[in-house]
Formats: sequence, C-alpha cells, structure tokens
Amino acid sequence: MPWGEAARVVCVEDCGPVRPFPLRLGRRFAPGWWWSATTGRLVHYGSGVMRTQVMLLDHDPSVMAMACRPVELSWRGSEGTVVSHAPHLMARLSDGTGLLLDCAGRGEISPRLAHRADVIAAAARTVGWQYRVALPPEPVVAANLGWLSGYRHPRYRDTALLEEAVQVFARPRPLIEGASDLGDTIRVLPALFHAL
Repeated sequence: MPWGEAARVVCVEDCGPVRPFPLRLGRRFAPGWWWSATTGRLVHYGSGVMRTQVMLLDHDPSVMAMACRPVELSWRGSEGTVVSHAPHLMARLSDGTGLLLDCAGRGEISPRLAHRADVIAAAARTVGWQYRVALPPEPVVAANLGWLSGYRHPRYRDTALLEEAVQVFARPRPLIEGASDLGDTIRVLPALFHAL
C-alpha cells in the first residue's frame, strides 16, 4: 500500500510486528512484552534497547498508543535495488499525528541507519509525522524510570489515599515522612510511587 494512504487509513499502532524478533543465544536481553500504562495492553519489543524506548514512550504524556515495528517502508535505492526498513517503534501522539522511532543501541548511529534515517524522516514529513533516532537515556534516568514503571499498573492506584496525599504534600517534605503521616508505609508507598 502506498505510504501516504497507509498513514492516513491504517491504525498502524494496532498492528503487530511486520516480522518476528529473532532470539539470539548469548544475548543479555531477549524479545518480550511491556505492559503499557498508556494503552492498558502489552507492547511487543525486540531488545533491551527497544524496551527502554517503549518505557520512555509510555511515560510521555503526548503518547496515546504505541507499537513495535508495525510498518515497513520500501523504496528504490541509488543502484535501483529495493531497500526496506521497519522503524523500531511507532507512537500515536495526542494531536493525531504519528512518530516513527529507531533506537541507536550503544549511543552511536551506524552509517547504514543514518542513510535509512534520512529516507524515513522524509517519508514521515510527507504525511505530517515525526521521525527520530533515539539515543539511550542516561543510566540513572533509565534505572529510576524503570523502577517507577513497576508501579504504573492500576492495582497501585488508591484514589482516596491520593486525595489525602495532596494535603500531606502541600509543602515540600521527604517522601518517607509524608508516607508515615498517611499511614502504614507498606500500603502507602506503592500508591505514592504510582502517583509519581
């Protein structure tokens, strides 16, 4: 299907991966699933680098939905050969546009990806979407966000407790001090982490 038509009529964020993710023995991370608090469903990912970017998209308030490798673009290369590329992630933004995203694994963009990125960026612009190559976040940011992500599930939401927390934290104070004032910290802290 031509890209301009597909971007307009297909809910790309509801599509599964265009090809399976290989399982490579000896690798630290394998393909898996991320429970998205944004969508309330699982999002497939192919590597630890992709999982980190899914986690970051899941925390972005402008992201309404996301999918991993749901589309593959093909074009004629300079020698006339067909070149194909499936961006790692796609996100639907709150303004209705889309974002195509590739992950630069170790913080470096390979020459192959750099060339393909130019073509994908141009294709995204033609339909009013964005494209970017995402570098890994700072390790401390990724670790903190990963830890807090474990508390995004609705089972940690306690609306009554959060109303009290707004009062208790009306002025800045240490988290553990405010949690103690709210009651049993074992019950209170997960709800506070969910709010964070």
